[in-house]
Amino acid sequence: MPNLTLDQVEAIAREGHAHQRDKTGLPYLEHVQAVVDGVRERGGSDEQIAAAWLHDTIEDNVLSAEWLKSAALPQHVKDLVDAMTKRPGESDQSYTQRILATPGALLVKEADLAHNASSDRLALLDEPTRTQLSEKYGRMRRLLGLQKL
Repeated sequence: MPNLTLDQVEAIAREGHAHQRDKTGLPYLEHVQAVVDGVRERGGSDEQIAAAWLHDTIEDNVLSAEWLKSAALPQHVKDLVDAMTKRPGESDQSYTQRILATPGALLVKEADLAHNASSDRLALLDEPTRTQLSEKYGRMRRLLGLQKL
Protein backbone atom coordinates (compact mmCIF):
# COMPACT_ATOMS: atom_id res chain seq x y z
CA MET A 1 0.00 0.00 0.00
CA PRO A 2 1.47 3.39 -0.97
CA ASN A 3 1.98 6.02 1.69
CA LEU A 4 -0.63 8.69 2.23
CA THR A 5 0.04 11.92 0.35
CA LEU A 6 0.37 15.24 2.15
CA ASP A 7 -3.07 16.18 0.80
CA GLN A 8 -4.53 12.99 2.27
CA VAL A 9 -2.82 13.62 5.63
CA GLU A 10 -4.19 17.18 5.61
CA ALA A 11 -7.71 15.87 4.87
CA ILE A 12 -7.47 13.39 7.76
CA ALA A 13 -6.36 16.15 10.15
CA ARG A 14 -9.03 18.56 8.90
CA GLU A 15 -11.77 15.96 9.31
CA GLY A 16 -10.56 14.93 12.76
CA HIS A 17 -10.23 18.45 14.15
CA ALA A 18 -13.27 19.89 12.27
CA HIS A 19 -15.51 20.33 15.32
CA GLN A 20 -12.86 21.27 17.86
CA ARG A 21 -12.30 24.73 19.31
CA ASP A 22 -9.15 25.96 21.05
CA LYS A 23 -8.98 27.71 24.43
CA THR A 24 -9.77 31.02 22.72
CA GLY A 25 -12.91 29.63 21.09
CA LEU A 26 -11.43 29.69 17.60
CA PRO A 27 -11.56 26.65 15.32
CA TYR A 28 -8.73 24.33 16.36
CA LEU A 29 -7.76 23.89 12.72
CA GLU A 30 -6.43 27.46 12.75
CA HIS A 31 -3.76 26.27 15.21
CA VAL A 32 -2.96 23.17 13.17
CA GLN A 33 -2.65 25.26 9.99
CA ALA A 34 -0.40 27.75 11.79
CA VAL A 35 1.90 24.93 12.92
CA VAL A 36 2.04 23.53 9.37
CA ASP A 37 2.83 27.02 8.04
CA GLY A 38 5.50 27.44 10.73
CA VAL A 39 7.13 24.16 9.79
CA ARG A 40 7.16 25.20 6.11
CA GLU A 41 8.61 28.63 6.98
CA ARG A 42 11.37 26.91 8.98
CA GLY A 43 12.31 24.77 5.97
CA GLY A 44 10.69 21.59 7.22
CA SER A 45 10.56 18.44 5.12
CA ASP A 46 7.38 16.86 3.78
CA GLU A 47 7.63 14.35 6.63
CA GLN A 48 7.76 17.19 9.18
CA ILE A 49 4.81 18.88 7.45
CA ALA A 50 2.82 15.63 7.62
CA ALA A 51 3.70 15.37 11.32
CA ALA A 52 2.59 18.99 11.83
CA TRP A 53 -0.83 18.15 10.40
CA LEU A 54 -1.08 15.20 12.80
CA HIS A 55 0.81 16.64 15.80
CA ASP A 56 -2.19 16.84 18.17
CA THR A 57 -4.40 14.08 16.77
CA ILE A 58 -3.35 11.35 19.22
CA GLU A 59 -3.10 13.63 22.28
CA ASP A 60 -6.57 15.05 21.51
CA ASN A 61 -8.03 11.58 20.84
CA VAL A 62 -8.87 12.56 17.26
CA LEU A 63 -6.98 9.46 16.11
CA SER A 64 -5.77 6.49 18.12
CA ALA A 65 -2.23 5.29 18.67
CA GLU A 66 -3.34 2.10 16.91
CA TRP A 67 -4.38 4.14 13.87
CA LEU A 68 -0.95 5.78 13.79
CA LYS A 69 0.87 2.45 14.06
CA SER A 70 -1.05 0.97 11.12
CA ALA A 71 -1.29 4.14 8.99
CA ALA A 72 0.31 4.17 5.54
CA LEU A 73 2.95 6.68 6.61
CA PRO A 74 6.75 6.60 6.64
CA GLN A 75 8.07 5.40 10.00
CA HIS A 76 9.77 8.77 10.50
CA VAL A 77 6.39 10.57 10.34
CA LYS A 78 5.01 8.13 12.91
CA ASP A 79 8.05 8.74 15.11
CA LEU A 80 7.59 12.52 14.84
CA VAL A 81 3.90 12.34 15.76
CA ASP A 82 4.71 10.01 18.64
CA ALA A 83 7.41 12.40 19.88
CA MET A 84 4.93 15.31 19.80
CA THR A 85 2.29 13.37 21.76
CA LYS A 86 2.45 14.10 25.48
CA ARG A 87 1.23 11.13 27.51
CA PRO A 88 -1.22 11.54 30.39
CA GLY A 89 0.73 12.30 33.55
CA GLU A 90 4.03 12.57 31.70
CA SER A 91 6.57 15.03 33.06
CA ASP A 92 7.71 17.94 30.92
CA GLN A 93 11.27 16.58 31.22
CA SER A 94 10.33 13.19 29.81
CA TYR A 95 8.26 14.77 27.03
CA THR A 96 10.98 17.20 25.97
CA GLN A 97 13.67 14.49 26.11
CA ARG A 98 11.63 12.41 23.63
CA ILE A 99 11.27 15.42 21.32
CA LEU A 100 15.00 16.14 21.49
CA ALA A 101 15.83 12.47 20.86
CA THR A 102 13.69 12.29 17.71
CA PRO A 103 15.38 13.80 14.64
CA GLY A 104 13.25 16.60 13.20
CA ALA A 105 10.77 16.80 16.07
CA LEU A 106 12.25 19.96 17.58
CA LEU A 107 11.43 21.98 14.46
CA VAL A 108 7.78 20.84 14.61
CA LYS A 109 7.57 21.59 18.34
CA GLU A 110 9.18 24.99 17.79
CA ALA A 111 6.43 25.86 15.27
CA ASP A 112 3.79 24.56 17.71
CA LEU A 113 5.14 26.64 20.59
CA ALA A 114 5.54 29.72 18.40
CA HIS A 115 1.84 29.69 17.61
CA ASN A 116 0.69 28.67 21.08
CA ALA A 117 2.75 31.43 22.69
CA SER A 118 2.03 34.17 20.15
CA SER A 119 1.01 37.39 21.84
CA ASP A 120 -2.01 37.77 19.53
CA ARG A 121 -3.32 34.36 20.56
CA LEU A 122 -2.56 34.78 24.27
CA ALA A 123 -4.28 38.19 24.26
CA LEU A 124 -7.60 36.44 23.58
CA LEU A 125 -7.43 34.59 26.92
CA ASP A 126 -8.33 35.72 30.43
CA GLU A 127 -5.41 36.87 32.59
CA PRO A 128 -5.05 33.72 34.78
CA THR A 129 -5.07 31.43 31.74
CA ARG A 130 -2.70 33.72 29.82
CA THR A 131 -0.26 33.75 32.76
CA GLN A 132 -0.42 29.98 33.26
CA LEU A 133 0.10 29.22 29.58
CA SER A 134 2.89 31.79 29.20
CA GLU A 135 4.74 30.11 32.05
CA LYS A 136 4.10 26.65 30.60
CA TYR A 137 5.35 27.61 27.13
CA GLY A 138 8.38 29.41 28.60
CA ARG A 139 9.26 26.29 30.62
CA MET A 140 8.95 24.12 27.49
CA ARG A 141 11.18 26.49 25.48
CA ARG A 142 13.85 26.35 28.21
CA LEU A 143 13.72 22.55 28.42
CA LEU A 144 14.05 22.32 24.64
CA GLY A 145 16.88 24.85 24.47
CA LEU A 146 14.81 27.33 22.45
CA GLN A 147 15.56 30.86 23.52
CA LYS A 148 13.25 33.17 21.59
CA LEU A 149 10.52 32.04 19.24
